[in-house]
Amino acid sequence: MSAKIRLYVEHALGVGQTIPLERDQAHYLFGVMRLTVGAHVALFNGRDGEYLARVVEAGKRGGVLECEAQTASLQMPPDLWLCFAPIKKARTDFIVEKAAEMGAARICPIQTEYTNSERIRRDRLQAHAIEAAEQCGGTYVPEVADLQKLDRLLADWPADRNIMFCDEELAGAGAALAQENGGKWAILIGPEGGFSATERKRLHAMENAYPVSLGPRILRADTAAVAAIALWQVRFGDW
Repeated sequence: MSAKIRLYVEHALGVGQTIPLERDQAHYLFGVMRLTVGAHVALFNGRDGEYLARVVEAGKRGGVLECEAQTASLQMPPDLWLCFAPIKKARTDFIVEKAAEMGAARICPIQTEYTNSERIRRDRLQAHAIEAAEQCGGTYVPEVADLQKLDRLLADWPADRNIMFCDEELAGAGAALAQENGGKWAILIGPEGGFSATERKRLHAMENAYPVSLGPRILRADTAAVAAIALWQVRFGDW
């Protein structure tokens, strides 16, 4: 038996475990999707895999689900971070959603010298990551970090994590990815105005940063994020 509806929950999952629903979750399942007692839902929490659960109580303001069987084990994505400068609201949402769908393990909004957005709603972006995982069948939800200045991020950068630095000035230059095999990586995407000369100089000086071109044309930030993840996944990831 399978369930068409997938739902992310915070509670621990296991056979026989009962899951109390929050008001919004109950409204979605019973008000919007019209589920009734006895219907089945697929649950995941980012830790315990996916479980098939049955509705045992259904109400307008709450309800209870009971886990019956595990249907999928936890599938961890590659150890890949996506670091990007927030842009317009809808396009930032798009980047977070696609990063979650395509297998990023962590999503890190950054503030560069040319970043237009000085603040984000981390909780809203995290909700978008959860919704993306629900839709794509994932059992892991990437964490969306707080907005951080690029210079601070690089100052504390771990020595064992490589950076795929997407440098728009290399458009058409044919710069290639490093020859390393997998390991810990991050993709770095700049803002609509690109990286500043100071930022670019610092990144080019880092031993574990690899400047790359994303083709002969300069891509929009949201397009660049999708293209870069796809290229990395084909080369080093789980595709």
